[in-house]
This record gives sequence, structure tokens and C-alpha cells, in this order.
Amino acid sequence: MIDLIFPDGSQRQYDDGVTGRDVAASIAKSLEKRALLIKLDGALLDLDRPLPAGGAFEILTRDSPEALDTIRHDASHVMAEAVQELFPGTQVTIGPAIEDGFYYDFARETPFSLDDLATIEQRMKEIVDRDEKIVREVWDRDEAIKHFKEIGEAYKAEIISDLPAG
Repeated sequence: MIDLIFPDGSQRQYDDGVTGRDVAASIAKSLEKRALLIKLDGALLDLDRPLPAGGAFEILTRDSPEALDTIRHDASHVMAEAVQELFPGTQVTIGPAIEDGFYYDFARETPFSLDDLATIEQRMKEIVDRDEKIVREVWDRDEAIKHFKEIGEAYKAEIISDLPAG
């Protein structure tokens, strides 16, 4: 069992392995739908990760200023997916969230046109409308490098290779 302390000072016990989504749903289904992240002892965690321990617990919605970086990060990945669907062979390089928005640098032979930007934005809306679940994955470093090399993402493989071990 773990003990969670909510912002109002109340405490509840939950089974080991509970996720932030589970906690939000136990409070109200509407809160589960609005929840975006959780904060546990000051650390931001995604909703579907089992909580590693009890502690000070807060549910963050999209209206929370602390959620903005995550929204921008996820939006950049949606943009990368849109670009790769529309322009096969385009490689994703670096990005994503910055102080006032998000970006990705892309490697491709032909520069994007202004018309391409509108097309990319439309595809992003279609991807969001598909309502696919965004899932955080943790990969072994060498497996990640191998994977990105195998799918032709040389820049991603290089970026991972340049990260400090561990």
C-alpha cells in the first residue's frame, strides 16, 4: 500500500502499482478525462506510470502551467508523425519543446513550402482526431541506437549515441 497526500492535506491509501490515472478515476471520472500529468513529491510523471511510492500527490490538467511543456513536447511528436506520413523518408533530427512553442528540425532534400505547412497542420489535426494513445517508452540505449539505424533515422541514432552513458 502507498499513502498519497493531496494538496488539501487529505490522505488516501492505494494499492501498490496504482497509476495516476487510477487515482484520478477514483476521485471522479471527469477528473480522469481532464488529467494530463501527475506530480509526486514535486516530480512530474505521466498518468499511466505506476507510482513508485507514496508522497505529496497532485493531478495536473491541461490548464496547469506545469503541463504546458508536456503539451508542447507531445505536439512536436504529432508534428513529426504528420511530416513522416506526408513526406516519407524525411528524418527527424532535434527539437522539440521550447519556451514559446515547439519545433523539430527535419532532414530532407526538398525544403518545405508554405503550402506544406498548411498540409502538415491539417494532418496533425487528423492524427489528434484518431485519438491514439501516446505511450512513454524506456529503451536500452544500444537497442534504441540499433532501432533508429534500422529504420533509417541516422540523426536520432547519432543523438542517442552522443548522450552520456546511463
